[in-house]
Amino acid sequence: MENVQAVIAATTFICVIFLIITEWIHLTVAAFLGAVILVFTHVMTLNNAIEYISRSHATLGLFFGVMVMVRAFEPTKVFEYLATQMVLLAKGKGKNLLLGIVAITTPICAVLPNATTVMLLAPLIPPMAEEVGVDFVPLLILMVFVANSSGLLTIVGDPATFIVGDAINMSFADYLVKLSLGGAIAVGVIVVMLPWLFREIWHKNLDDLEHLPHPKINHPRVLAVGGLIIAFVLTFFVIGESLPVPISPAAVALLGAALAMLLAHHSQIDSVNNILRDLDWSTLLFFMSIFVLIGGLEKTGVIANISGILAVILGKNIFLGSLVLLFFVGLMSSVVPNIPLVVAMVPLLKQYVVNVGLAPAEVLAPDFAGQFPLAVLPLFYAMMYGATLGGNGTLVGASSNIVAAGISEQHGRRISFQTFLRYGLPVMALQLISAAVYVTIRFLI
Repeated sequence: MENVQAVIAATTFICVIFLIITEWIHLTVAAFLGAVILVFTHVMTLNNAIEYISRSHATLGLFFGVMVMVRAFEPTKVFEYLATQMVLLAKGKGKNLLLGIVAITTPICAVLPNATTVMLLAPLIPPMAEEVGVDFVPLLILMVFVANSSGLLTIVGDPATFIVGDAINMSFADYLVKLSLGGAIAVGVIVVMLPWLFREIWHKNLDDLEHLPHPKINHPRVLAVGGLIIAFVLTFFVIGESLPVPISPAAVALLGAALAMLLAHHSQIDSVNNILRDLDWSTLLFFMSIFVLIGGLEKTGVIANISGILAVILGKNIFLGSLVLLFFVGLMSSVVPNIPLVVAMVPLLKQYVVNVGLAPAEVLAPDFAGQFPLAVLPLFYAMMYGATLGGNGTLVGASSNIVAAGISEQHGRRISFQTFLRYGLPVMALQLISAAVYVTIRFLI
């Protein structure tokens, strides 16, 4: 019976990915249908499905809260105003716009989760692209690449990186010393590829800047109060979890959402019904469905079996194991969102290093607070790079990709799987190769 359930879970997941790639049906419908099939065939009970969704409640709460805040401040026209200012600062040159997106996104994503940053900044892209006269889809894709890559600059920049770092008891400072340079190299790869990857936009020039539309800020008093709410939220995103009584980013985002709705309702710039109606519910449903699908693979032992095969192939060869793991996790992360992937892979990798005698059994304890043997750490470092950079490969590889696709669809353009792949495949390939070279030189030689 267990083998049958494993086959159903694996087949369903593969079929969902196939439907997303071929775009026969909408990606949210494909994922939702797959999740329902697992429940219908008793691979998972409804309680199991809800349990796997609840494990990722922080991600869903964070997304919902930021979506509400962004939508609540739309009537102020602040996004259109900021977009015009960015075009003016870039002097109408496409090259400057591309470099500007890199320069703005990189430092923010070093301290905030990348999907959160995309939610906050992506609404600027469509009006900005419209003023310059270029397609906004490539600009959104560029923002996603930079957001995912710069998440490697610090241990808190990407949820997948934090999950792995926390599992091996790695400090913020230790990460900066050992791994931040790899993140900087990943961002550098994107910058080098800009003239080739975004050739049309790179050479675009807008000479007549005087005739640009100059939107004015509506409801300036409301926006001033809203600015305080945003400042509060961003501050506690950074310091909340280090307080004596920790406050999670999801809780901060939900409080910010409640305050933003209160402000919009009290000032009568918009109604609560309108705000909630316009949220990107499709993206939230997609994430919930993906969590159930990954839960099915975990519950039926599919992921554990894959890890077991990996252990047989690699043995005790840390050099080969680190490089294979980097590319294996990278490729997996291009079709499986990296957060549930690393959640499943971390305990399996711990079990592997214990099974082959490279680490003591104590490291398997949930409350283990010691240091892992130095010899096995390159395996975990490789998984960090692979999980994060692999997310640049396809539309479903990272949460920020799906967020950007949802925002694009709200502005009347759908980012197809093939369109994203055309940009993502070369970026992912070069970044994974660069990461492999860095890991080899820094830790394996």
